Amino acid sequence: MQTHSDTVIPFVFESLPVRGALIQLKSAWQRMQLGHDYRLPVLEVLGHSAAATGLIAQSLKFEGTVTLQISGDGPLSILVMQCTSDLQLRGMASAPGASADAVYRDLVAKARCAITLDAGAMARPYQGIVEVSGNELADSLQNYYRRSVQVPSHMQLVSERGSCGGILLQQLPDQGGMEADDWIRLGLLAATLRPTDISEGVGADLLHKLFAEDDLRFFEPRALEFRCKCSRKRAADVLRLLGEADTRSACEEQGKVDVTCEYCGRTQQFDAVDIARLFAGEPGPQSDSVH
Repeated sequence: MQTHSDTVIPFVFESLPVRGALIQLKSAWQRMQLGHDYRLPVLEVLGHSAAATGLIAQSLKFEGTVTLQISGDGPLSILVMQCTSDLQLRGMASAPGASADAVYRDLVAKARCAITLDAGAMARPYQGIVEVSGNELADSLQNYYRRSVQVPSHMQLVSERGSCGGILLQQLPDQGGMEADDWIRLGLLAATLRPTDISEGVGADLLHKLFAEDDLRFFEPRALEFRCKCSRKRAADVLRLLGEADTRSACEEQGKVDVTCEYCGRTQQFDAVDIARLFAGEPGPQSDSVH
């Protein structure tokens, strides 16, 4: 049967009030790693974050962006993952103090996790604080859905260097309850998803394998891609925040100022003429293109 990479497949159970989505990232995930040398424990959390954010974004009913952010005083100082409603994804992590054998609990010690939904036209974005608990990110997100959103959910996330992905199951509201045994059974089956199951792509056959006793209805697969929002204009804004004195000082010392995007690794270079124009308010060559 046909398989897809860099895709999310929404589905529902025909005889149970449950919806789901299966996600796999390959090219987009590998692009996200370029320019970074993430240790395996950090790579795993970043891959889980990419899959989880894509799963959340694919269900948005408005045009906007989902941002998942973990920050704290532990080894994982910052992780940011963003996905738009049209499934353009970018993300990065910084964990200079992480050891090669660290586990999730070690990385997120003293951390907070937040999920922000920004619809653009909203007066202010909605932000939910996620309790960092359990042995992996999926545990924290399941607690978030149960306590803050009040939607019982099962989530299983998998990650390795070549691909990452996951599955999300949620009870449908306003369609009556379901037997506790059925819900437990679905959670146990979803938890059997492994990195090898998604490494070469995903399709209906994998879902039939996971939920062999259930009738499923599939919706059109949706493609995901890595896409960064950085531009020369945004880099110039960073220098404005740094301030004229510090920017000119750095340029005099090095002959130029480089602003490198932490998401995609692209570098924007500013020389003395560019900086003079920048702080004189002249437009200069500042493309708004993104990639």
